[in-house]
Amino acid sequence: MISRSILAAALSLLTVAALAQTATQPPAATPPGATPPAAAAPKVRSDITLAKFQKRREKAIMAADTDGDGKISLLEWEAFQAKRNIKGDAAKSFARIDSNHDGFIDRAELDAFFAKRFARLDKNGDGVLTADEMPGHKSAPKPEQ
Repeated sequence: MISRSILAAALSLLTVAALAQTATQPPAATPPGATPPAAAAPKVRSDITLAKFQKRREKAIMAADTDGDGKISLLEWEAFQAKRNIKGDAAKSFARIDSNHDGFIDRAELDAFFAKRFARLDKNGDGVLTADEMPGHKSAPKPEQ
């Protein structure tokens, strides 16, 4: 009677040990010359081109166009800046972007403004912004403290 209990317990322990080994085995090694599986590769943010830079920022800024006419008035800009808790003079920033001084910011003016900003950030002039070229950006490397 006792020997059957011991045998059942021993078999149970062997089964549990075998299952534990298969559950904790390291993943199979990648053969030389093969690319590692995507899950193992660290996720890297893609670099940002001028078109992508302009599109992202234009989308965010055009949210200020509350009346949907495709351009931003000074009143819309001031309300947008206040909603986002932006410090500084909204009229000055508006005037800087409103290059034709018609009292509105349109998509062409935004594209020109962001092209200048992109060119300033693109330190090596390759037409692509990398994380090290975007100080303060969430993907930029953090300086040593």
